[in-house]
Amino acid sequence: MLQLLNSAGAARIRTATLADWPLIDAFHRSCSAQALHRRWGRMRITRRDIEQLLRHSSCWIALHDTDGAVALGSAGPVSRQPGVLDLGLQVADADQRRGIGLALARHAAAHARSRGAHTLSVYAEASNLPMLGLLRQLGHPTEFRDGAHLDVRVPLSGAGAVCPTTPASALPGGDLSAVHHAAGQGPDQP
Repeated sequence: MLQLLNSAGAARIRTATLADWPLIDAFHRSCSAQALHRRWGRMRITRRDIEQLLRHSSCWIALHDTDGAVALGSAGPVSRQPGVLDLGLQVADADQRRGIGLALARHAAAHARSRGAHTLSVYAEASNLPMLGLLRQLGHPTEFRDGAHLDVRVPLSGAGAVCPTTPASALPGGDLSAVHHAAGQGPDQP
């Protein structure tokens, strides 16, 4: 579990399971239609959507001390390109720009590296400036335009790689060391 201290207080990031469906459903119901559309391409997320995501990706949930979900992240071989894991992030509207999305993205990058991936990929609307800014904080992304969308690739090793972090599996008990973020540090909403 990753402990995250941010401008909203303490939050923790842990692996998401189908047992988290009530938390994930309540989280999505609290997100704006615009935020849901940016992440999912639609405004209603079903249990079946989450079942599929969990079946094909590694997923993490960020929880406040009150155990309310504030973010959901995933990394998986959606594009099916060797060495590439696709990153998905959703941060609650009220918790954006507090470091939660960046912490989830860094966690996903460490996970991807531990699985032998060399690149994180995101397919996003070109107008999704918060996500593009977050990806730039991870490293030196390469962007390929596809109409109103961008296919963004962030290298996980070599020049311009994502800042190294320790994977949870490498630490006793699977815990990650605390990550501290200042208020207003970086965009979070994909």
